[in-house]
Amino acid sequence: MRIYTLLRLMFSLFLLYVAWPFVPLAVTQEAKLFWLVWFGLFFLVVGSNLATLLQMSDPPVMEQADELKQERKLG
Repeated sequence: MRIYTLLRLMFSLFLLYVAWPFVPLAVTQEAKLFWLVWFGLFFLVVGSNLATLLQMSDPPVMEQADELKQERKLG
């Protein structure tokens, strides 16, 4: 189901939208490290969901079960 992938992408973009104004406020090394890790995780989430959306990888197990149920109903 692509809807879950799209929802995860939209949610991650929303979190980026909320967090973006606070990034320039990072002054200490710990704060800069926090934002570096945060952006790294953000790009991992976006990249994995784009790979799923573009069918470059298999969808998560939860979504595979939903696809099987839909195929059984249609078939």
